[in-house]
Amino acid sequence: MHANERERRIIDAMQPTGFVSYRALESMLSASPATIRRDLTRLEEQGVIVRVHGGAKRVGEDDAGGSVSNGPTLLGTPFDQSITENLAAKQAIGRAAASLCRAGEGIMVDGGTTTLQMCPHLDGLGLQVLTNSLHIVNALLPQPTTRILVPSGALFREQNIILAPAGEESMPRFHAPKLFMGAASVGPQGVMQADVVLVAAERRLIDRAEQLILMVDSSKFHNRSGTIVCGLDEVDILITDAGIPDAAARQVEAAGVELVVAT
Repeated sequence: MHANERERRIIDAMQPTGFVSYRALESMLSASPATIRRDLTRLEEQGVIVRVHGGAKRVGEDDAGGSVSNGPTLLGTPFDQSITENLAAKQAIGRAAASLCRAGEGIMVDGGTTTLQMCPHLDGLGLQVLTNSLHIVNALLPQPTTRILVPSGALFREQNIILAPAGEESMPRFHAPKLFMGAASVGPQGVMQADVVLVAAERRLIDRAEQLILMVDSSKFHNRSGTIVCGLDEVDILITDAGIPDAAARQVEAAGVELVVAT
C-alpha cells in the first residue's frame, strides 16, 4: 500500500472520534510498526495529527476526545481570505470552465474560490451538481433548474466545505462525466493540496468522474509544496490565466493535458 493511501486511511479512521490507536492502525493497514510510526511522523509534521499515548488524535481534539474549536479545521488559506486573491483571473477561469458544461448533464464541483466562479454561468443549463461546498450550494440555490446534491460528513467551517468519511454510504451514488476541481499548487510532481483530508476527499471524487478539469490561477504554479492528489497525467483539461509560466505550460502540455488559457 502506498504511503498516500495509508495516510488517507489513518485520517479516515479518526473521523468518528478524533482518535485512533496504534493497535487499530496495525490491523487496518497491515503495515509494520516502524512504517506506521513514519506515516504518523509525516502527518504530525504537516500539522494534521498529534501523537499521544496509545495512538494519535486529530489536531483540535482535547484529551477527552472533544473538539476544542468550533469544528474541524483544515490547513491552508481560509476561504474568506483567498476569495479576494487573483479574483479577475478566477472569474475568467470560471467562465471558461462553465462553457464546457452541456445542458442537462451531471457534474461534480469541488469546493474552492476558483470553482465558485463557475456558478453564475451555470444558470439555465438544467444541470445536476454534486458539490461539497456550502458556498457553491448558496450560489446555485437561486437557479430553479439546477439540482444540487451534497455528501454527508463533517463541516469544515473555515472553508465551508463538507468532507465525507470513508465509506460509500456517505456519498450519493453519483457518477459524472466531468469533475471541476481546484488545487493549492501544481508542479512537475502533480496536483497538490495543503491538507491530507482534502486529498482523501478529492480522490473519491476523481474516482467517480470520467474527466478531470483542473481550475487554477497562475499563482498556483509558483508554490510547489503540498500533498499530492494526483499526477498531471490524470488531468484532462487545465484552465488557468495568461500569467502561467512558460516552463509550467510546457510541463502541462508534455503530460498530455489540454491547456486552456482564460481571458
